[in-house]
Amino acid sequence: MLQELFEGLLLILRFDTLLMTGVGLVLGILVGSLPGFTTVMAMAVLLPISFFLDPLVGIPFLVGVYKGGIYGGSIPAILVGIPGTGASVATTFDGPALAKKGKSRKALDMALYASVFGDATSSILTIFLIGPIALIAMRIGPPELAVVLALSMAIIATTASGSLAKGMVMLAFGMFLSLVGQDPIGAVNRFTFDIFAVQAGIDLLPMLIGLFAIPEILLAVESRISAAAKVNKPEGDPLSWQELKRSRRTILRSTFLGGAIGAIPGVGQVVAAFMGYAAAQKAAPNPETFGKGDLDGIAAPEAANNAVNGPTMVPLLTLGIPGDNITAILLGAFVAQGLRPGPQLFADQGPIVYALLGSMVIACLLLLVLGWIMIPVFARVVAIPRAYLVPLTLIFAVAGTYVYRSNPMDLVFLVVFGLFGYGARKLKFDVTPLVMGFILAPPLEYAIGQTLLLSQGDMFNYIVNERPVTLALLALIPVLLFFVFRNHLFAGAKGRPGAKPGARNVPTKGG
Repeated sequence: MLQELFEGLLLILRFDTLLMTGVGLVLGILVGSLPGFTTVMAMAVLLPISFFLDPLVGIPFLVGVYKGGIYGGSIPAILVGIPGTGASVATTFDGPALAKKGKSRKALDMALYASVFGDATSSILTIFLIGPIALIAMRIGPPELAVVLALSMAIIATTASGSLAKGMVMLAFGMFLSLVGQDPIGAVNRFTFDIFAVQAGIDLLPMLIGLFAIPEILLAVESRISAAAKVNKPEGDPLSWQELKRSRRTILRSTFLGGAIGAIPGVGQVVAAFMGYAAAQKAAPNPETFGKGDLDGIAAPEAANNAVNGPTMVPLLTLGIPGDNITAILLGAFVAQGLRPGPQLFADQGPIVYALLGSMVIACLLLLVLGWIMIPVFARVVAIPRAYLVPLTLIFAVAGTYVYRSNPMDLVFLVVFGLFGYGARKLKFDVTPLVMGFILAPPLEYAIGQTLLLSQGDMFNYIVNERPVTLALLALIPVLLFFVFRNHLFAGAKGRPGAKPGARNVPTKGG
């Protein structure tokens, strides 16, 4: 492991990788600074760029967009009181209050330092823990993998924003769409209706861009927003070392809390931010200052939501299970580069995996430098009307979809999924379960087929007598689902964890 880690670090320390990671960070912060434009949309639109780059350049570029977008959402949350991304909603509780006191620069500095610390710490822990986890994953056979995939899809569907029934419907529809094309075992055409263009199945790229980028464009056009909100300028003294030191316990607490949440598929940055905020308020000697301009109210949610970034790579890289819609886009980048995440990836290309994980830490260090230098610049970006950027986003979406395979049918899928995603947003359906169902159903189907072959038709006796781990996982499913359902119902009745009285409900998905 240590040798592969060292080789990976040598692979990633190259100028083009550092340059494109920095470019990704700047683009991510830019999008995060624009209220209404999400990190997911930016990654979906910019995903095709990574296909034309070396894997050790293209994927770090997307990692930069990811990390920059999550941090960038704090800038409008502080200066305007409007979260740039869902992950920064909790930052609006204290950010605008600090800006009104003339301490917006302190708030922006605290958001940057807490974000970098939380992200870097969780990424470093991920690097050292993912190797042993991958060794365990390599011992997982088809029966165990089938159970883990089924459980992951169930958790994702039940933790989606909106009603439980809507999440399950979207999951089922995504699984159905994955069946279009050829059977992975028997190579029999399914649901193609004799249309040659869909015999190879539906490609992931037009689906991702259609579901995550096109609805944002249509909603921006529909809202007809041409004027920007009033923006508070960064003013006041920078954050002092003593002020940062006073918040060290809050930042550490939120970092480990966010890291633990990040390893759970389907939870995400929003829940981590609210839980970090609630924990900080509960532990504070003067909790009544929260919501009135407390620096810990910035440090807690920003450290927590950025600490999610590293551990979300654990289920993605070890089992090929994306934990949220952002890692689903990263999975598309891995597959397009010929890197199929899963236990075998560590065995075949361990140094490359560690190189990509190392790029996450490098991105954090670059974020610290670029963020500190360019805070005044990105503060002005907040005032740019979205109407100026919508046409450019649409051009990138269409061009990126077409140049990937030069297949006109992909543009048809782009439009279809774009309209579907727009309708889903209007009807309060979360499309994340659909994407997860589409991605995870094929390996689930293949694992079940392999299990049937291994069991020679007698699956019950095979699992009971020869696969004790599978039996234990099956017994664990109802217990886990009970807690997931209970938490889902509690959240629906009481509101989100840590939400202030009267605070609006927010979706559970960051980005």
